[in-house]
Amino acid sequence: MSSKKPPRPKPEKKRTSDAPKGARGSRTRLWAVAIVLLLALLGGAVFFGTYGRGALPGSGDLRAVQLAGDEHDLEKLQSAGIVPDSALFRLWARVTGVKAKAGPHWLPGNLPPAELAARLERRGQKQRVTFPEGWNRFEMGKRLETLGVCTKADFLAATADKALLGELRIEGESAEGYLFPATYELSADAEPAEVVRRLKSEFDKRLSAVEMQTGSGRLDLIHSLSWGTKEIVTLASMIEKEAAVDEDRPLIASVFLNRLRDPAFTKKILQCDPTAGYGCSLALETHGTVPAGCARFTGKITHEVNVDPTNLYSTYTHEGLPPGPIANPGVKSLTAVLAPANTRFLYFVAKGGGRHAFSETYEAHHAAVKGQVPAP
Repeated sequence: MSSKKPPRPKPEKKRTSDAPKGARGSRTRLWAVAIVLLLALLGGAVFFGTYGRGALPGSGDLRAVQLAGDEHDLEKLQSAGIVPDSALFRLWARVTGVKAKAGPHWLPGNLPPAELAARLERRGQKQRVTFPEGWNRFEMGKRLETLGVCTKADFLAATADKALLGELRIEGESAEGYLFPATYELSADAEPAEVVRRLKSEFDKRLSAVEMQTGSGRLDLIHSLSWGTKEIVTLASMIEKEAAVDEDRPLIASVFLNRLRDPAFTKKILQCDPTAGYGCSLALETHGTVPAGCARFTGKITHEVNVDPTNLYSTYTHEGLPPGPIANPGVKSLTAVLAPANTRFLYFVAKGGGRHAFSETYEAHHAAVKGQVPAP
């Protein structure tokens, strides 16, 4: 047996990278730069996100501004005091890509930038708005302005826009009567025309439902008086302003319709006080020619207001319906026109407690005026 020891295995040589030392250093530096950039981006995102949620300096007063949807909008917002004249906000707006919708805007000056951007793009938070039955468009406009939806002036302009009225198939000088009174969820800083479209869409839906429920009501009015939607809405608006209790609505409708249909009632005057009052309000609100009888008008309808022949809405001096609706009626008043009570009444007078006394003859009406005859 040999006494020689087996040879020891040679230690393996340590492997080294084939890449040169300079390349390895460049790769390390690239990773370091990438990490720094990533951290910078994350930090910027956090900063801009925080900035976007914080309120801008300024008062909460609402301001009107007309924007064109172009590069000059930022200057207009600054001039209006809605956004600060700061490099930081300009950078935020540029980075986030805010693009305002052209048109009128109604904005407070202390919104967080993110909410401001949403409103400028017409996707802002919703505002709950309730319109009572019988309000006219001027009252509606005031509420919209107060709640930050749009200015009263811009809303009124939209309600009288000829192109929009044609689109919505509204006959007349304005959308008065077709702005259905209900509760809506409307966007803060909404486009006024969109608000009008929303209210008219609700009107169409409600009137269609009423027509289905009242059967031949519309056909009866077409055959007897050649009426269309405008006349139906106009009479419904008058009933809305006259009636205080629901039970009286179809009775009041019957009085007005009997006067128009009865051949013996030769002078077709409807003698509805609220129509003349609306004529005064319309002239004053739109800065039109004020009828002489409205010179001292402060909201109360007087004899002077009613008998003024220069007031085209006076149903004391002009026969038939007024030129258009005087308010925005609800379902019950629309229903009263299409399904009036079957009576021979030609007169009615308020008797207190929100109720009216109804009469077939002038003699009975005169007694009711004196409080001698109770309502049936």
